[in-house]
Amino acid sequence: MSAVPPPQPGDPWRSFRGIMAAALILEAIVVLLALPVVSAGEDGLTAVSGTFLIGMAVVLVLMSGVQGRPGIIWVNLGIQAVFVVGALIHGAIGFIGVVFAGVWALMIYLRSEVKRRQDRGQLPFQQSGPPPERD
Repeated sequence: MSAVPPPQPGDPWRSFRGIMAAALILEAIVVLLALPVVSAGEDGLTAVSGTFLIGMAVVLVLMSGVQGRPGIIWVNLGIQAVFVVGALIHGAIGFIGVVFAGVWALMIYLRSEVKRRQDRGQLPFQQSGPPPERD
């Protein structure tokens, strides 16, 4: 007979890293969906705009794999500045940067809120006693 190991305490940062990686994948999809929008623009899809969009999508996918590194959330927010500057290529690119800068600002807020609750011992896995009844 093997003994059942005691349950491990929850790790809120593991799920948070997953959410950040998923947001980057979603952003990469949105960036690739901008290709037809840019091609329908006044100048069409140029070598510069196409290379920029595809290159940034690749960077976002690669970044999704390193979300466990310290301070990466600030890199995620900083990459949005590159997209905002991309408005010089096409306005839709800048719009993507503004929208996702808002998403990453919200993520930073949520991260600080989870950290605050963890420091106070208010996360569900930090509570003692039986789990609450579910209906």
